[in-house]
Amino acid sequence: MTGSGSNTSAASSIPAPVGAVVAVGGGHGLAASLRAIRTYAASVTAVVSVADDGGSSGRLREEFPILPAPGDARRCLGALAATDSQLGLELEHRFGPESGSLSGHAYGNLLLAALTFGLGSFQAALAEVGRMTGAVGVVLPATDGPVQLTGQAVDAGDGAKRVVGQVAVARAIGRRYVALEPADATSPPQVRESILAADQVVIGPGSLFTSVLAAAIVPEVRRALHDTSAQRVYVANLAPQVPETAGFSLGDHLDVLSAHDIPVDIVLAPTRSGPDSTGEDLGSSTGRWTTVERSLAMPGGGEHDPALLAVALSEVAALGRPEAPAAFAAPREVN
Repeated sequence: MTGSGSNTSAASSIPAPVGAVVAVGGGHGLAASLRAIRTYAASVTAVVSVADDGGSSGRLREEFPILPAPGDARRCLGALAATDSQLGLELEHRFGPESGSLSGHAYGNLLLAALTFGLGSFQAALAEVGRMTGAVGVVLPATDGPVQLTGQAVDAGDGAKRVVGQVAVARAIGRRYVALEPADATSPPQVRESILAADQVVIGPGSLFTSVLAAAIVPEVRRALHDTSAQRVYVANLAPQVPETAGFSLGDHLDVLSAHDIPVDIVLAPTRSGPDSTGEDLGSSTGRWTTVERSLAMPGGGEHDPALLAVALSEVAALGRPEAPAAFAAPREVN
């Protein structure tokens, strides 16, 4: 199989169908993946972080400490909603300054909060909003309950400062090791079941520490990523995210995944220069994974194009995964 030579040809291609696909992460990056995956997968499941403590989600968590952060899950539901669902569009409605105490809140967050208390669980609330919006997939929280993301710099010696909360982790400088509190946070059984039954697992794109890892390091998620026979694809960001990964190369991102024991078979990265890679194996193998470069950006380069991402992900699905994956250890340089 060969790659396409331009954005135009890729966008006009029809993605090859794939069976069950699970996407892991959070934020705008996971929503971008879901918009792509829904066009080629027979079934779609999102496993989403609930660790956000900023904005509308953070305010709701302060008022209702037992509530998982709804914001990332809300974006996933919007990405999977039926194209003619008005409610799916309104999930992103943001109340303005004239709305008093509602100012800044996303309608979808308030709806999920109300349904969580009405139905007795956040997972039930997600399922109900999925039903109401005609969602083409399932959105699962990475953990059963609320969690807190913590981080500690790994390059600062014994004086490394520990930070608590997703917002604080995002603002920290340099490479850091992140963890969750509680460390033994459980996941809904469907999370592991979905990952084990998948044909492809898509990790990212998105903020490395506060979206991707916030979901992937959940104990049951990480174990399932190791135990699954599915192809595991890491979708790289289009550019470093400031300040969270300012100055990070793709190799740095992979080093961080390695340090957190997140296994990857294929790295799907944006083209750095020239046409897309068109080798017979669709990419270059490092011995630990296959790196595939594709044109993935929308005009302007700031966001992943769902059509381009769908074609690339469906193409790399044909590569399968290494027969005997080595212990994941990312090199410093990725060719």
